[in-house]
Amino acid sequence: MNSLAQRFRGFAEDIGGVLLGLMFLAFLVQIATRYVFNAPASWTLEACLTLWLWAVFWGAAFILDERDQVRFDVIYTAVPLPFRRAFAIVSALAISGGMLAALPATWSFVSFYEIKRSAVIGIRLDYVFSIYLVFAVGVIIRYLWRAISIARGANPDPPPIEMAESETKSS
Repeated sequence: MNSLAQRFRGFAEDIGGVLLGLMFLAFLVQIATRYVFNAPASWTLEACLTLWLWAVFWGAAFILDERDQVRFDVIYTAVPLPFRRAFAIVSALAISGGMLAALPATWSFVSFYEIKRSAVIGIRLDYVFSIYLVFAVGVIIRYLWRAISIARGANPDPPPIEMAESETKSS
């Protein structure tokens, strides 16, 4: 299972890289058309915004680790491990439960936008905003899995971010 998870994470990172690469290419086209050819291409701004939206939600759902999340842990770090375990399970269930409860309204909102199109490129806006549904489902699955793992005895504390090899050699 760990191998499957690692392959999926690698695939997710590849998709994130492609999204950022396409955004960068659109940005370069925007610069070239505006400053080199003096004929701005309006589609590039819309493409950059859409690709950025997709890259952010894709990355948050499938690429970020638990240690990358913002947390307020003053109380959490002050209590013993059994309490931290309980806090982590409750928070994981609250996050997944909240996202699950919001899913029908999110689906309704995204599907409503099938009648609208983006201003310049003309992409249906339900396609543009559908990444939020992918994000929501990814977060639900991730935090349900986290709650189950911690309930089975996994460490609730994310491992520390390791320093890059070059940093450890230079110190």
